[in-house]
This record gives sequence, structure tokens and C-alpha cells, in this order.
Amino acid sequence: MSTGELLNVDPVELKFPFELKKQISCSLQLSNKTENHVAFKVKTTNPKKYCVRPNTGVVLPRSTCDIIVTMQAQKEAPPDMQCRDKFLLQSVVASPGIAPKDITPEMFTKTPGRVVEECKLKVLYLPPPQPPSPVLEEPDEGVSPKVSFDSGNLNGSEVGFDSLDFPAYNYIRHARSLISKLTDEKNAAIQQNNKIRQEIVRRTPEAWRQQKSRGRGLDHHCHCYRVDWSTFGVPLEE
Repeated sequence: MSTGELLNVDPVELKFPFELKKQISCSLQLSNKTENHVAFKVKTTNPKKYCVRPNTGVVLPRSTCDIIVTMQAQKEAPPDMQCRDKFLLQSVVASPGIAPKDITPEMFTKTPGRVVEECKLKVLYLPPPQPPSPVLEEPDEGVSPKVSFDSGNLNGSEVGFDSLDFPAYNYIRHARSLISKLTDEKNAAIQQNNKIRQEIVRRTPEAWRQQKSRGRGLDHHCHCYRVDWSTFGVPLEE
């Protein structure tokens, strides 16, 4: 804040969260600390780049006035995000009842007996606002989850929950569930294969079993009982 004889100016630095190809605005407040009407005028070193509303006006005694400064959309960022633009706020005691349309440039010309108060304002570029962080799911109350993993089957030494973030924990939990499901399916397939094999053996004549026990297949005598074991996923015995 700048404290003068006539006006308090807040802030004295115009801060713009810089973004390419986007208009950006900031506000400025003037506070009249006197019992007089105070006229003001805002100037800038780069009038094509900024729009000031209002750029001239009157602040009533013991009242305030808000000014909006808008930076036009920029096509490229300045080097090192440094801005050399400056503003100058001039203020002077005005006649009671004066209207903004009655303000002239001559009122801010310094002459003997006329006090023209000046306040210089800097321009700062700020990094653009960052998006909010995602809200992480809280673990169930009273549960202290532990995760264990190994390079092969996630059954290695335990790792404390605090050493992993929530996405990693959820990924490992999903992997363990998937491995458990695949293991159950594998066991079910093995059981089904054994049942099929037992059924085939049960339906095979006793003669085939005797021939097979002596290392000779039944197809030595008859082709009607030849079985292609690979069809059922059973490896052939040597």
C-alpha cells in the first residue's frame, strides 16, 4: 500500500497471472483520506497493451474507488517473465461537485500553488494457477493396510503402507486380485482335465490297459480305441 497526502493506493504492484492468448485483469483500490474531492488520472508506459477502467475519475471525501486494469492477450511470453511496464497514478484536490467528465489534462500539470500527488506502480507477472490436486481415497478407519510383493507372485516381504502412495497401493491390490483369479481358473482347469482323463481311462477296455502297461499302445491290435491325448491337454507318456 502507498500512503500519500490525498489517496491511499493498494496495491502498488499490479500482479498478472500470465497466460498466453488470454486477457488477464487485476484490481486497484483508491481510498480518499481527506475531506476534499480528489480527482485522479492513470497513465501507463504501454497504453496499447493495457485497458484501465476508469482511467480518470473523482474519489469522494472519505470514500473509495476501484480500478480494473486489464492486460490484452499476449502472443508470446517475455524473457525470464520480467515486465518493464509501469503505471503512474496522479491525484489532485478538485472542486466540490466536480464530475468525471469535467476532468482535464491541465488539472494534473504542476504549477505553483498546485500539489499533484504521484504514485508509481510496477507490473509483475506470476505463474498461471495450478489445477487442484486430486483427492485421495482415505483407507477404512481402524485398518492399517500392508502390501507384500515379489518379482513373481507378490508374496515377498511386507512393505509398509506408508512407503507407497495410494495409486501404487491400488495397483498392487488389483494385481494380487488378478493373480488370485488366474490361479483359481488354472486349478479348476487342472481338475477338469483330470476328470476327463479318468473318464476316458474308465471307459477303455481292460485289454488296452494291459497293453499300455507293457509299453505298447492299443493301436497295435485295433485302431478303434486310439486316443489323441493332446486333444485333452494331457502330455503323452514316454
